[in-house]
Amino acid sequence: MKLEDKNIKLVSNKKTRVILPNILTLIGVCIGLTSIKFAFDGKFELSIIAVIVAAIIDGLDGRIARLIKGTSKVGKELDSLTDVISFGVAPAFIMYFWKLNTFGRFGWLLCLVYVICVALRLARFNISSNQEPSWRDNFFEGVPSPAGGILVLTPLIFSLTSFDFININYNIVVPVFFIATSLLLISKFPSYSFKKIVIQRKATIFLLFGIVLFVGLLLIYPFNVISISVIIYLVMLPISFFHYQKLKKQNEDQNFKDDEKNSLLKSKVIKGDFLDKF
Repeated sequence: MKLEDKNIKLVSNKKTRVILPNILTLIGVCIGLTSIKFAFDGKFELSIIAVIVAAIIDGLDGRIARLIKGTSKVGKELDSLTDVISFGVAPAFIMYFWKLNTFGRFGWLLCLVYVICVALRLARFNISSNQEPSWRDNFFEGVPSPAGGILVLTPLIFSLTSFDFININYNIVVPVFFIATSLLLISKFPSYSFKKIVIQRKATIFLLFGIVLFVGLLLIYPFNVISISVIIYLVMLPISFFHYQKLKKQNEDQNFKDDEKNSLLKSKVIKGDFLDKF
C-alpha cells in the first residue's frame, strides 16, 4: 500500500517573509539589553558598541521587511518596543552606571524623563507613519530614537577618545545632553530621515569608497570616528531645519497657485452654465 505524497509546508512563504525581519528585530533588542550588562560590569566600550550595532540592525530590519514584502502590524509594534529598550532604557542605564549615579535622585530623574520622551516619540511616529506619502517623508519630527540613544551617550564616547585638547566638565555636560536630547525627541524639530536619498550612477564609486574608508577608520579609531560622526549630525540639525522651512514655503506657494487655478476654472464653469440657461 502506497502512501500518497503530500506537500507539507511548515511555514508558508508569506509567514516566512514576516518572521525574518522580526527575528532580526529581536536580535537587535537582545544586543541592546546586553549593553546594559556590559555597563553593569564596567565594560563601557562594549556597551557603546552594542548600542550602535542595535542601531544598525534597527535601520536594516524595516528596509529588509519592505524589500521582501514582509511588513506587518506585529513587526511595527515590535520594532517600537525594541526601540524603547535599545535606545531608551539601555542608554539611560549605561549613563547612570557611568556618571548619573553620582547625582543621586536627580540623576535617576534624568533617566526617567529621557526614557519617557523616547516612548512618547515612538508613539507619535506610529501615528504619523500612517499618513499619505509626501515631501515631508524626507524629514522626521524630532530626532529619531536611535540617534537620541547615541546622542545621550556622546559624553561617554568622547571620554574614550584621544581628544585631549578639550577639558570637559562632565558633571555639567551629561545633564545638558540628557535634557537637550529629551526635548529634541518630543519636539517637532525637523531632522533628515535619509529615507529617499537618490544617488547618481556616476557617484556610486565615490559612495562605495567613502563607506569603505569610514568602516576602515571606524575599526581603527572607533570612538574618535563615532564622536566626529555625532558632531557632524549635530551640525546637520540646523541645516535640516532651514531646508524644511524652504521646502514648506515652496509647497505652500504651489498649493496656493493650484487653488487659484481651480477656483478660476470653477468660476468659468459656473458662468458658462449660467449663460447656457439663457
